[in-house]
Amino acid sequence: MPKILMYSVRPDEMPVIEAWSQANRIQVDTNEVEFNASTVDLVKGYDGLVIQQHGSIGGPEVYAKLKAYGLRQIGLRITGYDIIDLDQARANGLVVTNVPAYSPRSVAELVLAHVMRLVRHLGESTARQERGDFSWTGLEAHEIHNMTIGIIGAGKIGSTVARIFKALGATVIANDPIHRPELADALDYVGLDELLMRSDVVTVHTPLDQSTHHLIDADALAKMKSTAFLIDAARGPIVDTKALIEALKSGGIAGAAMDSVEGEAGIFGEDRSAEGYDNPDLRTLEAMDNVEVSPHIGFYTDAAVKNMVEIALDDVKTILSGGISEHQVD
Repeated sequence: MPKILMYSVRPDEMPVIEAWSQANRIQVDTNEVEFNASTVDLVKGYDGLVIQQHGSIGGPEVYAKLKAYGLRQIGLRITGYDIIDLDQARANGLVVTNVPAYSPRSVAELVLAHVMRLVRHLGESTARQERGDFSWTGLEAHEIHNMTIGIIGAGKIGSTVARIFKALGATVIANDPIHRPELADALDYVGLDELLMRSDVVTVHTPLDQSTHHLIDADALAKMKSTAFLIDAARGPIVDTKALIEALKSGGIAGAAMDSVEGEAGIFGEDRSAEGYDNPDLRTLEAMDNVEVSPHIGFYTDAAVKNMVEIALDDVKTILSGGISEHQVD
């Protein structure tokens, strides 16, 4: 019977893992540690590997060890695969899979929640109320149906965001190299500069790679309306955090919501209440009344967790049986 080892497993994933293991008659063992050079030896003796993390898995020696242990794949139960050196994976005969669409609605609904809080100035009004200030000055809001929502990256998640805001009556525009005819009733495609200049809300839904690292930089922020809001529910490094902070302080944009930030590894998903954390830019963002920060929980719904686990394990089973997964990223 094949054996699969899953790293960084949370308690909420266990019922799904156990059910899948029983249904497929495949042994699945778990641990709570990240996969890297110091933990790679734990996978020795296993046939399959599944990981979930945002930190690097290590250098060439890690890939070489996986090959030496007889592994043929690395399964990611997340969407982003920038933590993997695809050249090293190929060189060592390792097929890499991800979960590109575990639940587009989970992220899209968080975007909606953040947009509503920003547009209705709920963070600012709550901060005032804590000081005993119940005044209305500066809290007048726009209504969603009168706004233009700009989506950068209209894939599975971005297109779901588009349909939600279209249903609320908003004008939706998008920038994406792929123009999908099936989205003609939900959005119009425009250039990136036009999107930045026209949008009342700019929401980012691209993968993180060399072309999207700091895609939203000082120049991009300068093109946005001073009344506009930025949402990043994708990956932190897509936004230049220091440039964002400067734009917020100077009034270049009206506010932001960040479900992912640069330097979040070891902070988001962890209880740091006792020892604290060292990320000055994150602390600056958290202190701003016109900024919403959530700890990378856009994916975190019951439906998404179930899909992430099952799709990742299904892919391992497919590859171990000699098949080809539709989710191979290499």
